[in-house]
Amino acid sequence: MSDAFLEDPAHLYARYASITFAYLRQHTASPEDAEDILYDIFLNVLERGGLPELDEHRQRAWFLRVAHNKVVDRYRRAQRRQLIALDLMTERLFADEGLAPEQQALQREEYLQLQTAIRLLPEVQQEVLTLHFSHGLRCTEIAALLGKRAGTIRSQLARALNTLRAYYQEEAHV
Repeated sequence: MSDAFLEDPAHLYARYASITFAYLRQHTASPEDAEDILYDIFLNVLERGGLPELDEHRQRAWFLRVAHNKVVDRYRRAQRRQLIALDLMTERLFADEGLAPEQQALQREEYLQLQTAIRLLPEVQQEVLTLHFSHGLRCTEIAALLGKRAGTIRSQLARALNTLRAYYQEEAHV
């Protein structure tokens, strides 16, 4: 294969777009999100003028690594926005008109206590909890997304849940 072929962004797109898109589709919520990230990746390639310094195997690895990094970045930005949105929406979430004011206050307090407990966890455990419970991902999917082994993710999830249990047991005795 000629060096010109490996440098040309159009040829790079023809060669790597489908595999990169398939990876992105597995790790994003929608086809549109995957398309947006794919667009960003190839925009980066255009700005770089291709990938002439990399052989074919390294190019494939580069595309998949960049795809992974962009998925993680997007997830982290979404998680930050989600935390902000949750803080701002607490009032609305617990403003159930069917509940008595005392019940609303208790619900709000429980929610804030859970939020506080989760924020005390290490960032990686927060991320694993959110991916598992909020996004419904299995440990193997989380492992692929974060570039870790599934056993490591299961351990992180178990540690996070044990820490939360201990936190609530300690709070119950106070």
